[in-house]
Amino acid sequence: MMESVFREETADPRTESLPLSHLSLELGHLYMEDFAAGPERLRAHFEEVRPWAEAARAAAVRTHGRRARVSTCFLVDDYFSRHASPERLLPMLCEQAEAAGVRIDYLVRESGCARAGEREPARAVEGRLVESPPPGSDGSRPPAREVGWLSNGQRGPSGHDGEAAEAMRGALPAWAPPSETGARQHSVFLDVELWSEEEKGERLWSCPFLAGVWQLLRLGMLRHDGAAVLRAEDFGGSFPADWEALPPLLRLTPRAHPFAAYRTFSVLPTRFLPVEHAVRVLLGQVHIEAQVRAQVEKRAGGEGLVLPPELPDRAHYAFTLEP
Repeated sequence: MMESVFREETADPRTESLPLSHLSLELGHLYMEDFAAGPERLRAHFEEVRPWAEAARAAAVRTHGRRARVSTCFLVDDYFSRHASPERLLPMLCEQAEAAGVRIDYLVRESGCARAGEREPARAVEGRLVESPPPGSDGSRPPAREVGWLSNGQRGPSGHDGEAAEAMRGALPAWAPPSETGARQHSVFLDVELWSEEEKGERLWSCPFLAGVWQLLRLGMLRHDGAAVLRAEDFGGSFPADWEALPPLLRLTPRAHPFAAYRTFSVLPTRFLPVEHAVRVLLGQVHIEAQVRAQVEKRAGGEGLVLPPELPDRAHYAFTLEP
């Protein structure tokens, strides 16, 4: 006698497998004031980026052969400020990149890292934060999702709950320095603000947090109910007048290699160095679904690749002079 087993379709959601390049090469992440400075600023930026991009592409070819899959991307800040419309800014961006000998395969809106249609990548990542308690911690520190701060170690005593009350009673806590978890001889302690509250309870995500979401998207590590969070839409030949009408992920090069990749390489102005330090802290404390991680590692193994087990070690950088 054969027994049938009833299972709800949502009880075992299928995890979508994303196509992956060998390398996702970021050609820049500029603020609206960089666009406001005019085409000369953009041209200078891409001319500074070009030799680093060429070196990264050449390294990928040495590692993966002549069929190395490398895709390029550019992140536009439309989340914190909007200087002008996409139909005015983006043609200038593409023209200056082309003039400098740089090709942008994918254009991404930073606001898409916060919300893309009904999906909220930032909220999803916040829900996956798994903080590593520092040695000797007593559990008095509120979780990051409650206070909006994430660190890479132990704060000094003045940051502990309950000590303010002790101070009011006249017993000041003894000073002690903060310490980095896993520090080598000396600590480099970092405390990252993830978000702040705006009017009506709306959350304003921080630049470092959205940059962390951006890296996770590029590494192919995020899903929404098992499906891809962002899907590339092909460029139709003209940019819209409104930012909301611009797809979060736009494919400018018709036959570009996949947007997500096993590793990322970002060429950024030096002012982004502290932001990317914060990104590495965040990447080290995000829980990735087991199915997604196993899927990516299995695909890498099928290509003869061994990926670093820790996500921060899959993200690489070059920091350039300011244009």
